[in-house]
Amino acid sequence: MQTLSGKKILLGISGGIAAYKCADLTRRLIERGAEVQVVMTKAATEFITPLTMQAVSGNPVSHSLLDPAAEASMSHIELAKWADLVLLAPATADLIARVSAGMGNDLLSTLVLATDSPIAVSPAMNQQMYLNVATQENIETLARRGMHIWGPGAGEQACGDVGPGEC
Repeated sequence: MQTLSGKKILLGISGGIAAYKCADLTRRLIERGAEVQVVMTKAATEFITPLTMQAVSGNPVSHSLLDPAAEASMSHIELAKWADLVLLAPATADLIARVSAGMGNDLLSTLVLATDSPIAVSPAMNQQMYLNVATQENIETLARRGMHIWGPGAGEQACGDVGPGEC
């Protein structure tokens, strides 16, 4: 079992059905010694609750760029500096496109812009969306910029399709 002792992982969850797997992923990272902070997009909170992720991670969950209490201390910058690794999982086609375009229109995409830590992207979406030329070009752009692309797996998907795109 690989140790992650003392590593600080910022887990960025975007809004796809694979978000349900993040509770188990967080538990496994912590079992290996990592400290995990969670940031969720608004869409992610429709698939898995911040309360669930807080209970599993043991840390408050951030999900709004415009939280006045958190932003008084510039929390998005603090989180970006805190992380040893930013892990975007699941990374939907939407999140990948926004990050590829350099957008900072929510807390998670802003953190990606503000960090100098390594970033790992774990794509998860319908196989047709994953294979779309725009998505493939966006993933290639992220890889060229030095981001690590982890996955996707292949298999049966929530919609019944079979193919690449599984987180």
